[in-house]
Amino acid sequence: MAKRGGFPGGGMPGNMANLMKQAQKMQRQMEEQAKEMETKEFTAAAGGGAVEVTVSGAKKLLKVHLNEEVVDPDDIEMLEDLIVAAVNEAMEKADAESASAMSKFTGGMGGTMPGLF
Repeated sequence: MAKRGGFPGGGMPGNMANLMKQAQKMQRQMEEQAKEMETKEFTAAAGGGAVEVTVSGAKKLLKVHLNEEVVDPDDIEMLEDLIVAAVNEAMEKADAESASAMSKFTGGMGGTMPGLF
């Protein structure tokens, strides 16, 4: 008499073990990708290159370069705006690369794993 329900040959435990191995492998690969991402640098400019900033993949501001002509004591607000614009663009580059790297693991389903990037 055949068993009802379940899987022929008790295949479920073996499949579950394979699934767990695959999940652990994917987790290691995602951790490696996250570490690699932290070492990358992303540079962006604003004001036609008058302000240039570099951020890390870990979203830390690493460098700020200002051309002399953009430093005007009578117009500090413009300089502040250019710095903000350049930092935001560099962060967006880092986010885009992070999302692209994560899509390898999520199969393009969108989103990132919380806490990884």
